[in-house]
Amino acid sequence: MRLLLVEDYPPLQKSVAQGLREAGFAVDVSGDGQEALWYARGNPYDVIVLDLMLPGLDGLSLLRRLRAEGRQTHVLIITAKDAVPDRVAGLNAGADDYLVKPFEFEELLARVQALVRRSYHRKDPLVSAGPLRIDTAAQRVSRDEEELQLTAREYALLEYLSLRAGEVVTRTDIWEHVYDFHSEATSNVVDVYIGHLRRKIDRNDEPSLIETVRGRGYILRKASA
Repeated sequence: MRLLLVEDYPPLQKSVAQGLREAGFAVDVSGDGQEALWYARGNPYDVIVLDLMLPGLDGLSLLRRLRAEGRQTHVLIITAKDAVPDRVAGLNAGADDYLVKPFEFEELLARVQALVRRSYHRKDPLVSAGPLRIDTAAQRVSRDEEELQLTAREYALLEYLSLRAGEVVTRTDIWEHVYDFHSEATSNVVDVYIGHLRRKIDRNDEPSLIETVRGRGYILRKASA
């Protein structure tokens, strides 16, 4: 999934971004409120992780502008402001969750994953698609109880397809949700990774679990053929 991390303290920005990328997320980063607003208006993020004390435009003002424009991206506030009135102000401004600094990265990751599931109207971290079982919390995939070894990029692609199982997912959708703003991947990279996934999740004697819809994109089958 694709995230926007808005944090102006460089050491924290670097460590959180690295941890999220290692967890398989595509991450754009910004340390300035005005720049972050530009990012948020132009990209379909699954979650925005937002500090409140920012140069250019403070986090609450940024959040209020996004909500006033009708943008429904889930937002997790991270801040040192731990008083109850501060939390209430953040939630009333349209935040979906609130995490006080300092925090453990594992908790931030769990909260981000929960917001991603909520974005796709799911609460259970276990997603089924035919014979596949995708544990979005542990980021493990199995087929017929056999664990599959996927790279971070392959997992990210499969997770996105699984959250939209049964729907046509366009190449543009995949590009916008699985790759970050500065990605230098080539134009056929989606097709290449679909090929990698098929080799790992399919069985030779059965139709592919990922169906190509010519001219439109791909569908991950909900049930075995």
